[in-house]
Amino acid sequence: MTSASGTWRRWFVTLGGSGMSPVAPGTMGSLAATAMLAVIVLIFHRTQTPLTPLTWNAILVAGILIYGALCVALGQWATEYYGRKDPGACVLDEGAGICLTALFLPLYPGRREYWALLAVFVAFRIFDILKPPPAKQLERLPYGWGILLDDLAAAVYANISCQLLLRWAFP
Repeated sequence: MTSASGTWRRWFVTLGGSGMSPVAPGTMGSLAATAMLAVIVLIFHRTQTPLTPLTWNAILVAGILIYGALCVALGQWATEYYGRKDPGACVLDEGAGICLTALFLPLYPGRREYWALLAVFVAFRIFDILKPPPAKQLERLPYGWGILLDDLAAAVYANISCQLLLRWAFP
């Protein structure tokens, strides 16, 4: 039986259960984080409130900090609970990675913003799976740090790729 503290911890580390997917939990966690960003964009569009680069990037930095802090704080618990060094169900790192991938990307009016979020999702998943150096090496760090920092390293590669793609495709 899971204690109340274990239940809320599991809810957080799995991003509301998305990381509990039996197939591709990292992809499901990334999708959940991307969907959260899409909802934020939708709210701004529906309320006809301008989504400025300053506001958008502040939201993304807040996401990186919140997801990152939770990942580090709950990393040891997740490692022990799931019995793995980097448990697949713990997808807080994917949330931080998606936010970092989207950071400082150009904003687009209307539906093009959703295409940019799709590019963020795809690029992050590619680099998170490939884990180019130093991402693979960062996995060796203890508990939440190892869970988080390999994804943030992958997100840097994904961000650079998205910067180039989106600035070239949508000048």
